[in-house]
Amino acid sequence: MNDERFWVVFVLVILFSFLIPGVIYAVMVVKRSISRRTVLLLGLALIVVAGIDAVLLQHLANKAAHTPNIWDDRLFTSELSIALYLLPLVSAGIGINIVSHLLITHLSEAERNFDQAQKGK
Repeated sequence: MNDERFWVVFVLVILFSFLIPGVIYAVMVVKRSISRRTVLLLGLALIVVAGIDAVLLQHLANKAAHTPNIWDDRLFTSELSIALYLLPLVSAGIGINIVSHLLITHLSEAERNFDQAQKGK
């Protein structure tokens, strides 16, 4: 891979690892009120961003294995590469947790509505 393309992919990894998840977290923390639809979209966005990040990291690791540079081989084929994959795992885990929370909340309300409807009969 030429140096220019490597750096573009590297910058994308930084965006999808830090910047985009950071903005999503900030939106969720700063907002005083937020709709369920927005929460769902933000949770799904975290999952998608994590997937893209993992694919980009894998792409960089594959390209690094085929370059003569030693520093990128050490970065992507060592234990440090596991640390790089923790960021998308954390983002995906938080996104799944958010979506799960919405599903559980919806099901609890649906059960409560069902129970109230049964008592009314």
